[in-house]
This record gives sequence, structure tokens and C-alpha cells, in this order.
Amino acid sequence: MSSEHSANGSSWAEGINAQCTALFTRRMRVFAVIWAIGFFLNEAQAWGFRNGIFHNSIWLEQAAGVYHRESRNGRYQLTYKEAKAVCKYEGGKLATYDQLEAARQIGLHVCAAGWYDKGRVGYPIVKAGANCGFGKVGVINYGYRLNKSERWDVYCYNPNLKECGGTLTDQQRIIQSPGYPEEYQDEQICYWHIRVRYGQRIRLHFLEFDVEEDTGCLADFLEIYDSYDDISGFAGRYCGDYLPNDVISTGNVMTLKFLSDASVVAGGFQMEYIAVNASLLHFQNDTSCCFT
Repeated sequence: MSSEHSANGSSWAEGINAQCTALFTRRMRVFAVIWAIGFFLNEAQAWGFRNGIFHNSIWLEQAAGVYHRESRNGRYQLTYKEAKAVCKYEGGKLATYDQLEAARQIGLHVCAAGWYDKGRVGYPIVKAGANCGFGKVGVINYGYRLNKSERWDVYCYNPNLKECGGTLTDQQRIIQSPGYPEEYQDEQICYWHIRVRYGQRIRLHFLEFDVEEDTGCLADFLEIYDSYDDISGFAGRYCGDYLPNDVISTGNVMTLKFLSDASVVAGGFQMEYIAVNASLLHFQNDTSCCFT
């Protein structure tokens, strides 16, 4: 009899333990889901999630009169003297720390260190990344540089600078070179950052194209990036008067960068982008795309 009671008690205890384990597992799963939702909402708020679109502040290259410049030879090529000359040439001056912070507060986010006033180097970021900000948010300050021959980019300030480019989230939009249909001006640097809804892709169709032609497109050019910035996802550089083929993004973001030098100008360009549901597209081995 005692053996039977012992067996029943053991079975009852095992049943209770199993129920407790199952209950604990369910609660942990619920907790994980709640945590994930909370994390997503926090991230969405930080990046401005609205109407199915992330309005990502990393797109902005210019805000509150502050703008980022790099040498035509590429990133991190300007000495302090050269950096001041770049800003002065455009009618501006080196940005101050307070001007950088004011621009950052309204969305300026550039993960590239540059000279600013009083011989200091730093960059403004809205959101820290794996290789950007060292886990911090704000004006990342490298401090005063004793060696003015160090080479960085530059942050200039000119509240009267004429803007070109912009952040585009429409489903369809015409993009034109500055001053189109007139010739574009020299010394232009314009960024268009396009982002559409998740599950969509961006189809870019050229309507007119006339940009100064030279070997390697080193003078004036239009660059296309299959990403939210001009650091990764390089898709092509274009110049001359040949009408490029359509370009289709692999995701829901695309960046266009137009740069003109100080010499010859040309007629400019006009193009149209349209957001297309990814389910309507299929890609072939040559990366061209057509509707199914």
C-alpha cells in the first residue's frame, strides 16, 4: 500500500513539475515577444517610422546651413588649410560645434569625420552604428588636432547655400539636375535619398541625360547606390549623353549622388523613379529585371 502511495505521489509530483515547466516556458516566450515588440517600437521611434516607411535621418547631408564635403579625390583627403579653403570657396566657413549640434538635432547624420572650427575634427550622428559613434550619439568629437596636415573631410556652414537633392518617400517622383532644363552649375554636390515601403523596390528610369563626358567620368558624374548612403552598394557611375538603362534596387532604398567640377557644364538630366512591389518583379542571371 505504501509502495502504491509512493508511486502515485511520485507521478503527481512529476505532473506538477511538467506543468510548471510548461507554464514557465510559455511565460518566457511571452516575455521575449513583448521585449522584441518594445525593442522594435523604440527603434522605430528613433528612426521615425511613419505610414509604413522609415524616414531615416541618416539620409540628410545638409541641415540648418551645415553641410559635409569631401575632396574630389575621395574621403579623408583634406588638410585643415584645404578644408577652410573649400568652405570659403562656396561662400561659407568652417562650422562650429554648436552649429554641428543644432544641425544634428534636426537630423544631420554623417558617419565621416571632418574638420570644423578651431582645428577640431568630429562628425554628427543621430543613431550609433557598429562602425559609427563608438556606441554614442551626438557630435563625436576627436578634439583639437595639433597636426594640421592630417587629412579628413570638412563640415562647412553657409545658411544661404542653395540646396539640391533631398529625401524622397513618394511612390513616384521626377528627379532633375539643379536648374533643369537649363544647364546645371559648376561645383554642385547633390544627394537624393529614396526610401519606399518595405516589400517594395525602386525602379529608376532615365528620361534625359547630358553630363560632361570624360574618361572614367572623373569630372561631372551621377552615381547610384543600392543602399541608404554613398558608402556601400555602389551600382554605377554615369556621364556623357548616353541614356542609361533602367536601374532597379534590390531593397526599398536607393541613393543618387551628382557632382560637377569647376569647369565644363552640360544640359543636365531628368529621371523618374517608381515604387514597385517586389512580388511583381523577377530577376534574371544578368541582373536585368522585368515584370512577371
